[in-house]
Parts: sequence; structure tokens; C-alpha cells
Amino acid sequence: MAFTVVIPARYASSRLPGKPLADIGGRPMIQHVWDRAAESGAGRVIIATDSEYIADAVHGFGGQAVMTRDDHPSGTDRLEEVASSLALDDEAIVVNVQGDEPLLPAALIDQVAGLLEGAPDAAIATLCEPITNPDELFNPNAVKVVMDNAGRALYFSRAPIPWDRATFETGSGPEWVPDTAGWYRHIGLYAYRVSLLHQFVGWQPTPLERAESLEQLRALWHGARIQVGIAEQTPPAGVDTEADLERVRVRLAGQSPQQE
Repeated sequence: MAFTVVIPARYASSRLPGKPLADIGGRPMIQHVWDRAAESGAGRVIIATDSEYIADAVHGFGGQAVMTRDDHPSGTDRLEEVASSLALDDEAIVVNVQGDEPLLPAALIDQVAGLLEGAPDAAIATLCEPITNPDELFNPNAVKVVMDNAGRALYFSRAPIPWDRATFETGSGPEWVPDTAGWYRHIGLYAYRVSLLHQFVGWQPTPLERAESLEQLRALWHGARIQVGIAEQTPPAGVDTEADLERVRVRLAGQSPQQE
């Protein structure tokens, strides 16, 4: 299976400016992300950035960086610019790994790429995991996904979908979540066919996307099929805050690069 990993990495961040360069065990966070991607079966790993500082750091540890525009509205647009600059074939598979996921298991990168390769009628593949915690089900920051019987996404929402009418309308709602109800939390790891990336950047944000603030709804709106698989393992949370950064530092403290 041939695929390329692209890691979008912006210097600007409202919560943690310069986040990709944050030190974790003597190395920048972007290097840890690179290492996780390099452990996968990807034929090539590329960091897409609009920052010379990040590009210099990447070159310093022997990685490949591609400079991109600084006005992209999303990481998907940055991904498409890289695919175009490298003249990737329309059927090529590109996996988007976030630049703030230093603990992402390489197995999940391989899984999502394989999922797309095995679904020729799909343009995108992504992962999910079962929800068993009531707080997560009703948390708008935990995106839920509903699939059909072939694993294709029907809808993504910040609301608890599907809505269990018989249970939730009796007032039991957040206090009761059956283990077998079939609720799933979306994991934001994507594999794309390059042809979809070229289409996506030409589509304007759609009403559902604006309402939910979920970019993947733009693809569904335009009829693109998204194949969803249940993750083989639960990925650790990424880095959004200083507390997250400290948590990752503690977890990786004392580990060699081979042990991470």
C-alpha cells in the first residue's frame, strides 16, 4: 500500500504560539509527530508549513518540509497545495496527521490509509471509537458520527446522535448510556484521495458545515463518500493547551526515541 503523510504545521496558534516548536524532551514537538508518521508504512512524510522557523527545525532533524501559503483557511487547503506542488496522481492517498499529535500511534495512520485503499467508492476515510461515557456523549467538543451498514458516514454532529428518543425524553438522558447503543466519537485522522482534495478547495463552506463548525460536512454535502472504521486502539489526546503539553512531557520523560 502506497501513501503519503502530510503534517500541516502553522506557527501561529491562539492558545500556544509556536506550538510545533514546543520543546518535549529536548526535541521540538513537530519532530515527535514526524517520528510517529515515519513509523507508519508511508512512502513519504512531509511537513507543510508557512513558517521558516518550523521549516528550519524540520531540516535540522533531517525531515522534509514544504513551504505553503500563509492564508489557507484550513489544513485541508494546505494539504491540497502540497499535493499539487508534488503533482501527486488523482488516485494517490494522502493521510493528514495533525502537527500537535506527538503520541499518535503509527498503527492508526496505517489503518486509515488501508481503509481508504479498500473502499474504492470512497473519497475520504476516517476513524471513530465507541462512546460509553455519558459526559462525552453530551459534550459538544466530542464530535459524534453515524454510519450506514457498510461503514459509510451518514452524518457528523456535536449533538448526541443518534437521539435515543425513548430514553432521553424521559429525563434519564445524561445519566444513562447503554453499552450497546451504537454511539461513536469521531477521531480526526483522515485519509484523502488527491482528486477529492482538488475538488474540496473549490467548494464553498456549506450551511451544515457552518452550523456545526465541522469541515467534513462540506464533503458529505457535495456527495463525497466517507468511509469510517473503528480505531484499532485509542489515540492519546493531542496538545491544545499548556496543560496538555506538560502531560505529554511527563509521559515521554525518560524514554528514548525508539521507546516512544
